[in-house]
Amino acid sequence: MTARWDAVVVGAGFAGTLVAHRLGAHGRRVLVLEAGPVAPTPAETAAAHRAAGGGPPTSPYPHSPDAPSPDVTDLAGLPGGGFTATGHLRQYGPQPYASGYLRANGGTGLLWTGLTPRMHPEDFRTGDLGRGRNWPIGYHDLEPYYRAAEHELGVAADAAQQRSAVGLPIPEDYAFPMRAIPASHLDRLLARALDGRTVRDPAGPGPSRLAVTLTPHARNGLPTRPGDAVGPPCAGSASCVPVCPSGAKYTPLRTQARWAAGVELRTDAVVSRVLVDPATGRATGVTYLAGGTVHRVDADLVVLAAHAVENARLLLLSGLTGRSDQVGRNLMDHPALLTWGLMPRPVGPYRGPGSTSGLEAFRFGPARARRAPFRIEIGNWGWSWAGGTPQAETAALLAAGLRGKELRERLGDRLGRQFSLQFELEQPADPANRVTLDPDRRDRLGLPAPAVRYDLDAYVREGLASARAVSDQLFALLGAEDHTAYPAGPGWPGRVEHRGVAYGYRGAGHAGGTHVMGDSPATSVVDQWQRCWDHPNLYAVGCGSMPSLGTSNPSLTMAALALRSAERMDRDLQELRRPLPVTTAARPAGPDPSPPGPSVPDPADRHLPGPRPSDPHPSDLHPSDLTETP
Repeated sequence: MTARWDAVVVGAGFAGTLVAHRLGAHGRRVLVLEAGPVAPTPAETAAAHRAAGGGPPTSPYPHSPDAPSPDVTDLAGLPGGGFTATGHLRQYGPQPYASGYLRANGGTGLLWTGLTPRMHPEDFRTGDLGRGRNWPIGYHDLEPYYRAAEHELGVAADAAQQRSAVGLPIPEDYAFPMRAIPASHLDRLLARALDGRTVRDPAGPGPSRLAVTLTPHARNGLPTRPGDAVGPPCAGSASCVPVCPSGAKYTPLRTQARWAAGVELRTDAVVSRVLVDPATGRATGVTYLAGGTVHRVDADLVVLAAHAVENARLLLLSGLTGRSDQVGRNLMDHPALLTWGLMPRPVGPYRGPGSTSGLEAFRFGPARARRAPFRIEIGNWGWSWAGGTPQAETAALLAAGLRGKELRERLGDRLGRQFSLQFELEQPADPANRVTLDPDRRDRLGLPAPAVRYDLDAYVREGLASARAVSDQLFALLGAEDHTAYPAGPGWPGRVEHRGVAYGYRGAGHAGGTHVMGDSPATSVVDQWQRCWDHPNLYAVGCGSMPSLGTSNPSLTMAALALRSAERMDRDLQELRRPLPVTTAARPAGPDPSPPGPSVPDPADRHLPGPRPSDPHPSDLHPSDLTETP
């Protein structure tokens, strides 16, 4: 046990793991508190998944009753429209927030898809387009940290293709650490049919040119330089969600294995409050619940990295709502429109990663002023996410009376020609979409449970309409048989109508915006370093800080932000320990005409920590803390 830590980090997922790694590398003593349990090895998780015959993404992982994880199976559609919700998140609608997350060591980074596209420069200025918010930093501020994150995660991609097809200003001399993951058989078939062709976006000024483009991945392929391999290469296991059994896909556990000796992890430790000195506003530590006891940790720096929903919940539990009234607000996701069908000939689905290529032309450009932009993933796993799993297809054919050779032939033909497209739409920051504390429901530890209010605005619904129109044209170019349908009922809790047409959406698991960053404490929760405006040594890191999500999977951007913030944290700790200068010059005779005033700080360092505060005032503690232990 140690009396005081340099930093306490709440959450051992992507952001928390990277922050702890960087601070530990600088010699800092860091305590990481993870609410969930230790996860089994990838091989053990894969075996559990197979033994259970599949299941939702969180299903093969251990679940703690003290730290429940919301899952997509908590939602169900109603026959007449609408939805019901159970589980950890109370849902107040009018639409369901349709994503889950995992509370375990490694977090949702254990079961993510592994896709790591960068955000487009345009994504940082959505407020200028009249939608959502601008970032207080731009693409070029983050670009060096994108490169650092890509090397930490071992990203496989083609820099030249990302420059030409996506328009990313990647330096000409830069090479990703891994060569791009090869295109699947389906990717190559679609490229032959679509590359160079055009489709019309109803919201666009003209035709959009198509190009099937390889997607960056945080999974091992062939290293760019000999000796750079960080593990076994991707073996095409086709179970990236929920687990990569070979360990080729990056998870936070890979970075944790390289933590310095000064970093300590405690699992099954549910943080219940951030402690703040009421006189200075500085965080002094946290309390956490474990083994039926309240524990207290004192630290010079407190870092919240527990997921966008749980970070907001913890700030609200601690009464740290700030001047902006934005804590918990601006909840975002990527609503995903799925379309699916049968190709004219077999395409080899259910092999390799879930998606290896996509179509990038609809992520940016003038149409963005009228509808939500979207990125198109080409799905390698047939109809599985749409709901037509191989098990469901087999059951339907058995119910129709097919057996033996006829069953095998029909099943092989149908499964072999399946493909899907996934349109991930940007959702602008909207203060009405928010995380709050449920006034009527508490978890097993007695803490108020999180509640969500969520909807899709007209801008997103226009994006759904454009995406479906583009999909119809793509299916026509491919000669594919469209089987897309969104009937009201259990399978489609996320279902909206727009201008008389029904659309179904899934949640992409990309929560963001709940402690949004900005350039003013009046309108945002954290500054450009993810440092709370009102508490200069309290950081809230992760996708919750992002003012916009763009159309790219946000994990890489979250990692880049975490690495950037870790540098600022280390400077904060250096400043805290910097000795005060001692003046030895002789004082002139006579009275001092004016007593010395305070020095004027650099505006860029307005949050640099001052002297270490005293212990918190007793009024800053919970009544239940009377039983706390060191």
